[in-house]
Amino acid sequence: MRPVPKTQYEARLRSEELRSLINYHNRLYYELNQPEIPDEVYDDLMNELRAIEAAYPELITPDSPTQRVGGAPLPTFEVVEHRVPLLSLSNCFSEEELRAWHRRAAERLGMERFALVSEPKIDGLAIALVYERGRFVQGATRGDGYHGENVTENLRTIPTIPKQLRGNYPERFEVRGEVYMPRSGFEELNAAIGEENLRREQEGKKPLPMYANPRNAAAGAVRQKDPSVTASRPLAMFVYQLGWCEGPHPESHFEILGWLREMGFTVNPEARLHPDLEDVFPRIDWWGRERERLDYDIDGVVIKVDDTRAWELLGAVGREPRWATAFKFPPQQRTTKLLDIQVNVGRTGVLTPFAVLEPVVVGGARVSLATLHNEGDIRRKDIRIGDTVIVQRAGEVIPQVVGPVVQLRTGEEREFVMPDRCPACGTPVSRDPDQAAVYCPNAACPAQQIRLIEHFASRSAMDIEGLGEKMAIQLYQSGLVRNVADLYSLTKEQLLRLEKVQEKTAENLLRGIAASKSRPLPNVLFALGIRHVGMETARLLAEHIGSLDRLLDVKAEELQQIEGIGPVVAASIENWVQRPENRAIVERLVAAGVNPRFERPAAGAGPLEGLTIVVTGRLERMSRAEAEDAIRARGGKVGSSVTKATDFLVVGADAGSKLAKAEKLGTRMLTEEEFLALLERGPGAVSDAS
Repeated sequence: MRPVPKTQYEARLRSEELRSLINYHNRLYYELNQPEIPDEVYDDLMNELRAIEAAYPELITPDSPTQRVGGAPLPTFEVVEHRVPLLSLSNCFSEEELRAWHRRAAERLGMERFALVSEPKIDGLAIALVYERGRFVQGATRGDGYHGENVTENLRTIPTIPKQLRGNYPERFEVRGEVYMPRSGFEELNAAIGEENLRREQEGKKPLPMYANPRNAAAGAVRQKDPSVTASRPLAMFVYQLGWCEGPHPESHFEILGWLREMGFTVNPEARLHPDLEDVFPRIDWWGRERERLDYDIDGVVIKVDDTRAWELLGAVGREPRWATAFKFPPQQRTTKLLDIQVNVGRTGVLTPFAVLEPVVVGGARVSLATLHNEGDIRRKDIRIGDTVIVQRAGEVIPQVVGPVVQLRTGEEREFVMPDRCPACGTPVSRDPDQAAVYCPNAACPAQQIRLIEHFASRSAMDIEGLGEKMAIQLYQSGLVRNVADLYSLTKEQLLRLEKVQEKTAENLLRGIAASKSRPLPNVLFALGIRHVGMETARLLAEHIGSLDRLLDVKAEELQQIEGIGPVVAASIENWVQRPENRAIVERLVAAGVNPRFERPAAGAGPLEGLTIVVTGRLERMSRAEAEDAIRARGGKVGSSVTKATDFLVVGADAGSKLAKAEKLGTRMLTEEEFLALLERGPGAVSDAS
């Protein structure tokens, strides 16, 4: 995992990048069943984002993946509302982190020693099953944790899901578990697809896609429109938890597992009850040794507090319950040959090297490319073309090269030299004196323009559905779109001349472009791709200028007066604005109807007008960003640090140095409940009576 950035603007840029990456992979994993990265890589991305948000709480946004569970339910199936949210688990990667989780739970429970249950973390699809009078009546996916997809008919085809329970059972209840595909079944399925593709090749037909891993295959099978297809797939399910229950039930989670087993559910036989935390560690070590011998994939061990009465007391924080956590196994590493180092040009012109590898399977996926970060990283690791390198699927969208195996060098390896000209347009490159970046200064560089078009259409920017990488390339190479303003003059006839673009595709794209005109000003400013301007900076800029056309008048000197915008960012914005081609783009966007206004609270109209409020720690009822938006909406000012001018400090869980500073200055501190009262009734609700 990368270290936390040392400056706020670097943290802002990286957190925006991480949120975009994680949201992209959330959609692939939760909604489309097409994950591109293994869990350990995703976990590293999430942990890096958590670390940045912990160090810079002011950067937390309401839609941050750290504040949500997963993806939205697909429209293909009926939407089911979960009576009790299906939260996802926090992760631990070391003994120290697991002890820290245990310590926090112990403090809340007021006891140092309590029983725990360990269970394998099955790598499958989370499912909730509802039973009435012993009969299976409904099954749903996790979805976003609050709403899932009704896949009842598909689940009825899975042999290990009982349709009628036996023995004594409650009147109505829900169980939760994981649908998975055994490794042996997965291998047979892919073998069958391979044989079918040989036949299709002889007939000149398009081959069927192979599945990347058992989890992907299981999730795809559960979401089939035709239950008979689901029935043909080798699926199974382990039940691991009682969701809710109308009727008496054991209060021990371990006893509940046995109780569910007696009714006919398949419960993993390797679940264990432990008297305390120390007894858990040998079991984790056992799982680490034995997991490769299993006929199903696991990516860790789940540890839960055994007494379910404590679950309500412990509660949840954000998207994660405090009464359970997952101990994740370290990412897998492999060695392979580094065939070449090539360079990619991003939307801001930065040249990023990447490794071309002799294909190798890492973490269940075939890897042929890996990130190398930058030229300095290559130098520090002494990575050379021709090296045998260690590849790890951790911390990046694509795998990373950990380092070379120096002992295997032959003397024929070559050092990498960053090109002195842009590989996309041939322009001499420039070097950023303050950073390790090498970039192409040519704003008309084809690679930059294609990436910028793709960025402009992304969800965090203009949210234009259907305009991804392939469409951006087509639009640019055809000459229809040379800059983002050209999007608003596209016609249906032009789009239909593009390869493989049908009438419906063209109509949907034009509809998405038209809808983007109403995007909020911060999103529009972010979409422009100005160097160093992420969403948080875009919001600050939007609040200052008020409308897109006003962007053309800004100067670096005035921007530096905005709290949160430093001289480097201010200069970058002014430099962008002063370029004639960029000014023309803004003018054309405004002429096309893309000129949203930033709505400020009317002066004196907000109950918090004139107050400066700082928020620290984790809140239970809302995210940090939601709290700060609520302050702004009521006319208050959000402070980034505690000073003599701070009127209130809102204190959540795990508050940091701001709390100590407030105590030193005598700043008035509010609990979350007092803060909610302040939002609802104004300063009078927290008068000096307290």
